[in-house]
Amino acid sequence: VCVLALATYTRFYSVSWIGERVSADIRRAVFGHLLEQSPGFFETMRTGEAISRLTNDTSLLEVVIGSSASFALRNTLIMLGALVMLIITSPKLTALVVLGVPLVIAPILLFGRRVRKLSRASQDRVADVSAYIDEALHEIRTVQSYGHEDKDRERFGERVEQAFRTAVRRIGQRALLVALVMLLAFGAVGVILWIGGHDVLAGRLSAGELSAFVFYAVLVAGAVGAVSEVIGDLQRAAGATERLMELLATEPTIRAPANPQALPEPPRGEVRFERVTFHYPSRRDAAALTDFSLSVSRGEKLALVGPSGAGKSTVFQLLLRYYDPDAGAITLDGVELKKADPKAVRRRIALVPQDPVIFAASVAENVRYGRPEASDAEVIAACKAAYASEFIERLPEGMNSFLGERGVRLSGGQRQRLSIARALLADRAVLLLDEATSSLDAESENYVQKALEHLMRGRTTLIVAHRLATVKNADRIVVMDQGRVIAAGTHSELVREQGLYARLAALQFLGEISPAAVQ
Repeated sequence: VCVLALATYTRFYSVSWIGERVSADIRRAVFGHLLEQSPGFFETMRTGEAISRLTNDTSLLEVVIGSSASFALRNTLIMLGALVMLIITSPKLTALVVLGVPLVIAPILLFGRRVRKLSRASQDRVADVSAYIDEALHEIRTVQSYGHEDKDRERFGERVEQAFRTAVRRIGQRALLVALVMLLAFGAVGVILWIGGHDVLAGRLSAGELSAFVFYAVLVAGAVGAVSEVIGDLQRAAGATERLMELLATEPTIRAPANPQALPEPPRGEVRFERVTFHYPSRRDAAALTDFSLSVSRGEKLALVGPSGAGKSTVFQLLLRYYDPDAGAITLDGVELKKADPKAVRRRIALVPQDPVIFAASVAENVRYGRPEASDAEVIAACKAAYASEFIERLPEGMNSFLGERGVRLSGGQRQRLSIARALLADRAVLLLDEATSSLDAESENYVQKALEHLMRGRTTLIVAHRLATVKNADRIVVMDQGRVIAAGTHSELVREQGLYARLAALQFLGEISPAAVQ
């Protein structure tokens, strides 16, 4: 009894450990693979879908590899042991059992394929549910402000019901699989009883031998039925595996070359676009940039202005090498981006976006994201330089205060100042400011402008802005329209040219610019 208990413990622990280990390794591999994908990948892959594959699909594999495998192992050993005893008891009847094996395998193959197909469809529907949850909860303020709760509840219910209906179809096929296997297996026991009974009457087999044979046959039949249930689980796991392998098979479109060219040291921050043409992967019918050329010198403050859709933010996307241009070349410090390691390129660039990204972590952890090895003193200094200390000191735990998901506990201006502190701490040669003050009130904008002045000092800076007040002091302003450069110069020069910039300036500055200047 002690040996049996020890063997059971060892079997259950070992197989369950393997399931957990495999699941953890797969999650790490899938997450690491997702981090390597370019932003273009996520134009078509929904975040909720990726999360579902990373969590639900791997959890399914964990169950199958763990508990289901343990269950299958135990029943397989029972089946093999009983088969040996069947052969010893009556080779003739055992041969009849072997002849019936194809009848048992046939429904396993037939319904197994159906279960696998429906399992894949079921996991897809579960992913739809996960994606809807992710979207609705992340935008809960918009949902509630528009009184959209009932409609979202209805739409979510529809997706849940679709997942349920697909799961019911899968369950039905799996139930048929198990029922048919059990019917055939125990039907074979009935045939054995009938033939064995004739052998007993003819004196070729004793009643005791027949009873023993039937007992072993029932063990085999029960084990086969149990294994068929596990096969149903394996088909579900096969559907989940397909989804995971499909994800892992997706190659990143932006990768480091086999022998990347090193960027020169120390960083200079010189940027150059040479006749660049680019289409977004999901919008191949319209060029975001066409024959675009731009040169930015070391330490220069250059502003990109123009109407929405002119291609300003696309310049940033390409410089960060989130995408590669369709034609032309982009260089950083004289090295073409395609020939350099993307990670090395991005380590020379700091981005302050319009919507600052704040993680569900403390103030210190969010700022230190720019340079993980930074000391506490350096983090505090960056916050002071970004004019963030003023509100951080009022937080319950100061630098250790938890900011909530996406920084929900902070105002827009406070989030932006933390984003600037992160960029200051990173201390990169090139700074990208993408509409950094567009959605701030006057007081917050004042703080942010002061922080930006500190941040831009000594760095090559590219600024995207619709509000011309934030760019008129730039060393040079480049006016863009429909993916092309249409004018360049200082604020005063562009106003005198009476072009697009002058019209935009007249609209924004009103009385500051004479109407005659733009006529």
